[in-house]
Amino acid sequence: MAMSKQINLQRQLDKTLRQAVALQQNAAFVEAEALYREILQLRPNHFDALQLLGTLALQSGRWDEGIELLRKAVAINAMQAPIHSNLAFAYNAVSRFKEALSSADRAVSLRRDFGDAWNNRGNALAGLDIPQEALHSYERAIALKPDFAQALNNRACVLRDLGRPVDALESCDRAIALWPDYADAWSNRGNALGDLGRPEEARTSYQRAIAIAPNLVDAWNNQGLCLIELNQREEALLNYRHALSLAPDHAETHWNESLCLLQVGRLEEGWRKYEWRWQRNRIKASQRTFEQPLWLGGEPIAGKTILLHAEQGLGDTLQFCRYATLVSKLDARVVLEVPAELLTLLANLDGVAQIVEQGTPLPPFDYHCPLLSLPLAFKTSVSTIPSATPYLYADADRAQQWRARIGDGDESRLKVGLVWAGGNRAGVAELRNIDARRSIALAQLKPLLDLPFVQYYSLQKGAPAQQLSQLQSEQAGGQEVIDYADELTDFADTAALVENLDLIISVDTSTAHLAGAMGKPVWILNRFDTCWRWMLERDDSPWYPSARLFRQPALGDWENVIESVRTALKSEIEVSAAGNPS
Repeated sequence: MAMSKQINLQRQLDKTLRQAVALQQNAAFVEAEALYREILQLRPNHFDALQLLGTLALQSGRWDEGIELLRKAVAINAMQAPIHSNLAFAYNAVSRFKEALSSADRAVSLRRDFGDAWNNRGNALAGLDIPQEALHSYERAIALKPDFAQALNNRACVLRDLGRPVDALESCDRAIALWPDYADAWSNRGNALGDLGRPEEARTSYQRAIAIAPNLVDAWNNQGLCLIELNQREEALLNYRHALSLAPDHAETHWNESLCLLQVGRLEEGWRKYEWRWQRNRIKASQRTFEQPLWLGGEPIAGKTILLHAEQGLGDTLQFCRYATLVSKLDARVVLEVPAELLTLLANLDGVAQIVEQGTPLPPFDYHCPLLSLPLAFKTSVSTIPSATPYLYADADRAQQWRARIGDGDESRLKVGLVWAGGNRAGVAELRNIDARRSIALAQLKPLLDLPFVQYYSLQKGAPAQQLSQLQSEQAGGQEVIDYADELTDFADTAALVENLDLIISVDTSTAHLAGAMGKPVWILNRFDTCWRWMLERDDSPWYPSARLFRQPALGDWENVIESVRTALKSEIEVSAAGNPS
């Protein structure tokens, strides 16, 4: 009798399962889910019901529930590659990339010809910022399934990360040829075109993505970035706001909106939005966590010790360390933590009671604040920027040593320091693209190098410094650029040399910030899609009274910038000559 009941129950479960599968295949998800749950009430460890209900939960975007169900299924039968692949898909969706990679690896070990699993493996590796291995996985997926549009689109993303925008564009085009209404591929196509400096075409791709999928947040956000490059910032802000109406917690859009608000001078709004940087995937891992509370200007700190810690680039630290003085005027004791390259230079910064090198033990403190949150804490507007310079000074002994070395030249010649390239941050596509747009080749400065009564000094560090020897070997008999850069071991050395120069001409780099902070005349060669700190349509800077900006009139147009600098430099030579008659 008991056997008969078991047989009848199994028949009932099999029948219910077939009905549920048919309903799920016909997108009747609510009805299918009810039947799967009915099966699990009768048999909680029913393998097929667990894995199919788990897949249905993923289809509904219920990632955590889907993961739990699929894990139960795997505990019953770990030899089914599709379940491991689905788990990888779910883990990727919630940014649990290490677990996603483990599940994808298990799937492909069970089925080497499983294209979906290779694609999910690629997504996990991309999430872990291992783009070259991700590319290999996507290409395995495409080799197994040549019509795999999603893998082609994903491949385009990592090709961009690897600095291959032409190949990324081709991969998007292949995906779109297979699936003309693939909105994500149209949006990524726009990104690749943006990398290639073709913003008008990029915008057309974003518009196509939005026409297909009006709620595609990434397309609205990316189109906002494109509009920045097209000098249409008010429209960009409208795009960001629309994206946020669709996804109020979309960190990348909040971040991009903050940069645009800062750029147009709406600083107080911009600083508030700027705090979203800590929610960005690229930044969140670097956020410092302390037991002590974050200070953003709300609490009185008189008699307290506050740790101000550097973040982002060296230029950011040089620009925002000025706030240490304001913090100290609130009767707080200021501890400043900075990278080793800045330790000596900032040791005597006004208001700092103790300076600490990054990575070394910290002294006791009561509050902390990242340097780039200080403008928010002080509610900084354009009119209240703490612009008094100099606030950084060269060490007197080091400056005297440099004066002894370079002071014997012709005093009628202007001493001009040159920096033509920023640091190459190749590992991050976003930063790599900025570096490419803000930097120039030394050869592009040739129109300056034939001017009389100027002695140039290279302050360029890193790989771009190698351009100097090549240029000077090609330019026999031309203007010599004296190169002491190898002797500049930290920013204190650079400051000592800068102290002895009349003018710094630099692209947007930390050296430009150093010169501005020292009150030294600095001419900044500025890209068209300018960094927010230089704002818009002005040739001066409220941050650095000694700075003069020479802006690209169009994206990539350095020729006009350099011609403007040449004209200005000729005027400086005439003024200098008038003041030093022979």
